[in-house]
Amino acid sequence: MASAAEGDVGTVAELATVLRWGFQELSLNKLAASLGATEQALRLIISIFLGYPLALFYRHYLFYKDSYLIHLFHTFTGLSIMYFNFGNQLYHSLLCVVLQFLILRLMGRTITAILTTFCFQMAYLLAGYYYTATGNYDIKWTMPHCVLTLKLIGLAVDYFDGGKEQNSLSSEQQKYAIRGVPSLLEVAGFSYFYGAFLVGPQFSMNHYMKLVQGQLTDIPGKIPNSTKPALKRLSLGLVYLVGYTLLSPHITEEYFLTEDYDSRPFWFRCMYMLVWGKFVLYKYVTCWLVTEGVCILTGLGFNNFENGKAKWDACANMKVWLFETNPRFTGTIASFNINTNAWVARYIFKRLKFLGNKELSQGLSLLFLALWHGLHSGYLICFQMEFLIVIVERQAASLIRESPTLSNLASITVLQPFYYLVQQTIHWLFMGYSMTAFCLFTWDKWLKVA
Repeated sequence: MASAAEGDVGTVAELATVLRWGFQELSLNKLAASLGATEQALRLIISIFLGYPLALFYRHYLFYKDSYLIHLFHTFTGLSIMYFNFGNQLYHSLLCVVLQFLILRLMGRTITAILTTFCFQMAYLLAGYYYTATGNYDIKWTMPHCVLTLKLIGLAVDYFDGGKEQNSLSSEQQKYAIRGVPSLLEVAGFSYFYGAFLVGPQFSMNHYMKLVQGQLTDIPGKIPNSTKPALKRLSLGLVYLVGYTLLSPHITEEYFLTEDYDSRPFWFRCMYMLVWGKFVLYKYVTCWLVTEGVCILTGLGFNNFENGKAKWDACANMKVWLFETNPRFTGTIASFNINTNAWVARYIFKRLKFLGNKELSQGLSLLFLALWHGLHSGYLICFQMEFLIVIVERQAASLIRESPTLSNLASITVLQPFYYLVQQTIHWLFMGYSMTAFCLFTWDKWLKVA
């Protein structure tokens, strides 16, 4: 028996050596350079698409297996992908996951546990930003760590809610409240699920446990019939990826800082900002559509039935049609990064209800989002702009509704296409203006454009 075990270990070691040699020969750096991307960006894209073969493996070999094997699979594959992207820096996430588990076990379902979790996880993330941030957009271990931070804070809050009386919770809180006591393996599997830990989406521990228990399927007791909807999201993601890859060399934020941009007429600068403001979001749209397809393929995207038809939008981070056609700023917010926005609404905005001021709660929620993104001043400016633009947009809509003259003018059918064009122009111009600070990061850069 000992010799057989040693043989298995030797085989695994040989396989690891071969794989390591193969990756070196692949020369990802050269491949990335030929594609006009960085090596880290290429590694990220490979890792996101790797979710599909992993999801297929899960469907065909693990769907009917014991839960602990599925947790192990998620943990091992997630850590492997993390190592492929960030090397030994995966210890940051491991440390936070283990400490979070200890916080839940030692502090229990208490406010102290929530406050400790929030302070520790956010402090660790912000410290990571402080020590790794540069003046450019870099793919570092802090990128998946910000996703993990929200997961672990939400886990602590849901665990706390699980100790309350059922009738003291809202219907939403009842849905997410954790009644049992998660094991370390369950927390690790939840944290490192390969379809979401790099760039999202966010999902709850309860939803994850339903996946592991085989409940997230449109055919009870059988593998979900989700291949077709998964491929639809993948295909849409590929369309955005190709579009972004072809146009990204020609539409860049660096151009804002050039003398050529400064010398252009005002109308040109506005139009460039408008086009860039929408285009720059396509890299996020691409990632979220591809990862959503992975989640759908595993079953994690299952969201019950509607009119007898299965819905697969539980992990949707994008409403593409709304994003592309809605002429209002609030429509873009409602269609973009949906699960993160829902997380902030559930765990920050609604938990600040005791303040008795909706605008203050919204402002603090956006401040949290800005800090969660990073320590650069551009993030604060961007979300401050979002806050102000939403207020102005609502006031303008209210003014039109309350004015008979403006209401009649706005209801003229023949002028609707013109109104739509004007709204879209204003909408994406202000979106682009806000995004310049977000993408240029530091005040000495975005102030030149402002």
